[in-house]
Amino acid sequence: MNKSNIKYSIDLSFEEIKLPPFQDILILGKNSPQGKMGIFKSFELLVPNGFELVEVFNERVEAVLINKKILAKMPKDKIMEILKIKVFPFISEGELMKVDFRVTIYCLNIEYELG
Repeated sequence: MNKSNIKYSIDLSFEEIKLPPFQDILILGKNSPQGKMGIFKSFELLVPNGFELVEVFNERVEAVLINKKILAKMPKDKIMEILKIKVFPFISEGELMKVDFRVTIYCLNIEYELG
């Protein structure tokens, strides 16, 4: 084979990353190689006091890291209830799952008297 006949086709894309590499919620599957305390300590270095570690007693999930900005908008037990029903069934052993969790708050029919 003649090296002058070799051609390359390259597709290239790149984007800026943010640290930590997730913004909302990170779920740690059981037996994750990184370990919940290792992950939590790493994120404490990157974003001090930015996430809360929630230990989970579930056959698939060991722990959940939740952005404290989300916790300011919604109670932790409600967040965990949604995750247990909608996300936990899809977690595999040892997996790290990034969850985009957008909260929109609506206030309807607000009435008050002026004065």
